Amino acid sequence: WTLLGDAGAKVQAQLDEAEALRTEAQALLAQITEQRAEAERQAKAMIAAAKAEAARMQAEAKANLAEQIARRGQLAERRIAVAEAQATADVKAAAADLATQMAESLLAGRLAGAKSDPLIDAALDQLATRAFSAAR
Repeated sequence: WTLLGDAGAKVQAQLDEAEALRTEAQALLAQITEQRAEAERQAKAMIAAAKAEAARMQAEAKANLAEQIARRGQLAERRIAVAEAQATADVKAAAADLATQMAESLLAGRLAGAKSDPLIDAALDQLATRAFSAAR
């Protein structure tokens, strides 16, 4: 290059500059490649975290739903038990009313058919005997 003089020095300077630019470009490419790899790692980590969070939320939602279903089932069972108890009480009350009505009807029939009821007469005789005995 020294034989060529200034032209050779110019060419050498341009070659040196090209080499420096090439080295700088390679360093920049390596840096960008590393940044890209890091961004991809972060994206994968974010996706994995999002999937894990979604799975956790899904499991929590299932647990909450199962708990809610169980609570509603228990509430329904309690309501059914209360309704059954009320129905039983209503049937017993209706049976008692019917028995009372039948007894009233039977007694009214007996009293209408006979001037006096033998049971009542016997009870009155016992009372009279006790009263007479107590008076002595």
